Amino acid sequence: MPISTLRIPRKFIPLIFVFAVLVLLMPRTAKFNYDYKKGSPWPYETLISQFDFPILKTEEQIQAEREQAGSLVIPYYRYSAEVTTSVIKNIQGLDLGVFNYMRPAVVTRLSAIYSRGVISDAHLRGGHGSAQLSENLICIQRDKRASTHPRSEVYKVSDAKDQLVSALASSYPSVNVDSLLRRSGVYNGIIPNLVYDESLTNLTHVESDDYISPTLGYVKAEEKIVSNGEIVTAEIAQVLDSYRAEYNNVFGYGGPRILLLLGNVLIALVLVALLYFCILFAKPSVFETGHRYFYLLFLFLLSSVITFVMERVAPTLLYLIPYPVAALYLQAFFRNRVVMPFYFVLLLPVLIFCGNGMELFVMYLTAGLVTIYTFASLNKGWLQFLNAGIIFGVELAVFLGFRLIDAGSTSLWWLQLLQIFVGALLTVALYPLVYLFEKMFNLVSITRLIEMADTNNPLLQELSAKAPGTFQHCLQVMNMVEAVGRATDANVPLLRCGALYHDLGKMQNPLCFIENETSSPGAGRYHEGKTPRESAQDIIRHVDDGLAIADEHRLPSEIKAFIRSHHGTTAASYFLNQYLNEGGDPDDVADFYYHGVKPATKEEVILMICDSIEAASRTLKDFSPESFDRFVESIVSGKEKAGQFEDADITLHEMNVIKSMLKTYMQQIYHGRVAYPKRKR
Repeated sequence: MPISTLRIPRKFIPLIFVFAVLVLLMPRTAKFNYDYKKGSPWPYETLISQFDFPILKTEEQIQAEREQAGSLVIPYYRYSAEVTTSVIKNIQGLDLGVFNYMRPAVVTRLSAIYSRGVISDAHLRGGHGSAQLSENLICIQRDKRASTHPRSEVYKVSDAKDQLVSALASSYPSVNVDSLLRRSGVYNGIIPNLVYDESLTNLTHVESDDYISPTLGYVKAEEKIVSNGEIVTAEIAQVLDSYRAEYNNVFGYGGPRILLLLGNVLIALVLVALLYFCILFAKPSVFETGHRYFYLLFLFLLSSVITFVMERVAPTLLYLIPYPVAALYLQAFFRNRVVMPFYFVLLLPVLIFCGNGMELFVMYLTAGLVTIYTFASLNKGWLQFLNAGIIFGVELAVFLGFRLIDAGSTSLWWLQLLQIFVGALLTVALYPLVYLFEKMFNLVSITRLIEMADTNNPLLQELSAKAPGTFQHCLQVMNMVEAVGRATDANVPLLRCGALYHDLGKMQNPLCFIENETSSPGAGRYHEGKTPRESAQDIIRHVDDGLAIADEHRLPSEIKAFIRSHHGTTAASYFLNQYLNEGGDPDDVADFYYHGVKPATKEEVILMICDSIEAASRTLKDFSPESFDRFVESIVSGKEKAGQFEDADITLHEMNVIKSMLKTYMQQIYHGRVAYPKRKR
């Protein structure tokens, strides 16, 4: 139905608000607009670095270094100047007898040995878990400074003795140096001046395990990163990843700010236009119902805000966001023809602005569509956890597909996999918020419709007690609209509720309607003694009475639409014809017409037709297929001639399906019975 020009500004005001919020939320820095993949040629111009940046190590490299650091412990020694001074002083006081002339040489050589360091011969022991003490490296702390040295640069006590003997023997070949040093007590005076510190060794090992340098090197400004057509190897991809991280997080926008703002405005405008056309092509009547319109825009804004905030604050946690629950929030109140395109548009900010947007977009789009399909069957009890498992499996498959192509390794994915798993659980855990949204936006969920269609509902029980014939009529209409609704892909839960509640007003004056009359003695007929006009007004009043009861019990507007439109603007034909046959004025018949509204949706059309057919079918005498064919065609044709379907959102094909389904349904329900023969005595 075309939207009047007076309402056009009203439907655009919420879109203008969404547009303004998007512009405010969009990034204020330039985005690295290059897409590349390992093993593929670089399709762009030769890329030259605009600034210095560090080459970041991959998670695999950092993990490998951390494992290497954790498997080897470098022993820490403290240099003791007191020991060195004491040893030299003791050697200077020794009596070498006739070889006292060698004392200066002994002191000089020993001082050189002690300047490098002497450690104990004993094997080091300590509790370091699965790690082992290094045999090739040691760390020496001297004058509050620690430095790492090869083990070969220092001496064990035995090595120091051998080195001293070797040095003196070359200078004094005629002297038995080993015997002299042993006899004079020089050997006994050589003790370690490097003391092993176990606690410092353990502490330093823990710190070195925790801190691994995240960088591998640097690329200078004006240095070439990759040439046009060059194959993007793993090394080049690592440099490109580092350049992109630096570009997005540190490097500011270098061009005119107005151009960046203009780009954000254009992208926001495109997103808003997609929203508008998505609603326009899928279900334009949403523009007429403000609460449903605002709900769609609310979901889009909520998703966009979460996307922009997470991308700016914690982009690594985007795998944790349960975007598929948005598909369930949509499905609760809309048909799939609205849900699927709108969910696609809802995920576009993820695709456009997130660093790994393509992967996230495909993962969440696939999971959302699968969730729409499975949730209808897996939405109760423990089955919800099964649904969460299906969501996790779908997201995992997409995640592995992208990661195996890009990385080819599975060693460091546990954090992302944990986030995906928690996100799948959140999809189910956050679904009850749909009931809050239902109240906030005055919507009707599928769950609420199912609850309302329960015939144990107090309002339906009251209808059954006060107007049993009407209640049975509503049940018959419910069965009929359900069969037709499934054949035409209509909203079956909504149709069932519409059928059960459409004649709610009849319980205010039940005897006015023939289905509630009884044949018991003394039961009079309501319309005896009334004029056709009075009877028609009493009949027509049940629409207003039904709306009043619906308001009293706070029934949803979708249900009240069925009450208001199930007779449309047709006439109470029985009493109108009676009035005219009695010579009534044809120009004074307004009181014989319902003052409702014509059906606007396919569901309202189905209910109007089925309501008329069920009521009129009680007069049928002929149960042949030809009779049913003529009967259905006459009822539908009468409504069409009265202009009842001219505003309805229904196609000619759907109308033909409705008629065909009703003819088949009536043949299955209304048919002759075989008379049972009596047994002869």
